[in-house]
Amino acid sequence: MPITYNDLYLDIRRELKRAGIGAASLEAREIVCFGSGKTREGLVQDGRLYVSAEVEGRIRELVGRHLSGEPVAYLIGEWEFYGLTLDVSEEVLIPRSDTETLAEEAIGHLRGQGSCRVLDLCAGSGCVGLAIAAHVPEARVLLGELSEKAVRICRQNIRRCQLTGQVSVMVMDALQKPLAAIGEFDAIVCNPPYIPDSEIAYLDPSVRDFEPHLALKGGADGLDFYRSVASEWRAVLKTGGQLFFEVGIGQADAVLRLMRTSGFGDINVTADSRGVARVVYGTLAETI
Repeated sequence: MPITYNDLYLDIRRELKRAGIGAASLEAREIVCFGSGKTREGLVQDGRLYVSAEVEGRIRELVGRHLSGEPVAYLIGEWEFYGLTLDVSEEVLIPRSDTETLAEEAIGHLRGQGSCRVLDLCAGSGCVGLAIAAHVPEARVLLGELSEKAVRICRQNIRRCQLTGQVSVMVMDALQKPLAAIGEFDAIVCNPPYIPDSEIAYLDPSVRDFEPHLALKGGADGLDFYRSVASEWRAVLKTGGQLFFEVGIGQADAVLRLMRTSGFGDINVTADSRGVARVVYGTLAETI
């Protein structure tokens, strides 16, 4: 029996809600838009039109894959972050609203500072660095990422966001010392892998089975990258420059202590929208 786009969207939303998916409305809309080739505006305009059997079948197939665990962002190949629509693939973590707290904190501190250089280390899709560039026009941002496949996604997103004049990308290993040739930065932002290795097996299947483990595994205690970045990458941070970390649940105090012993002062902790301590940042105060 023919079904309209509105009714199909509502039907899928109910199905996702029954499956316990919290963002059922958003995900149902994104699946219907992608499966039908419509924009969000087009979906609203065509809501009362009937869906062809071919399009409905394609959309139902996407729903089935999602209910089997595949994240919507990977199904449709893009996701939104801080007002930007970014390409994503299984080579990079899906940008999350929690990480917008990191971008927002850095943007708030960099605005009004004039010309500045920013390094987004462990950049993944480039979401944090690109958000900074989009909202701080005087910033020049370098995305650093170990995975060459992720670097390709970064390049795609630089072009997609029309930020080629502000943003570049390089292969970098945050667990190694930085090359002096990259110069100095006024700020470093970093959302590193921070899941303890032993906990990977217990993650939600949508994360464990689809998202890249290279971007998740943070060592035995989840703090390997924080140790390396705070102690080694401070060498390319100007005195008075700021280091911004995203942290996992329960990690803020440990990261704060690591930063303090690495010569950072005026250290602050910011909670995300759920009240979880999510960002730790401080100022490089001295040479040690």
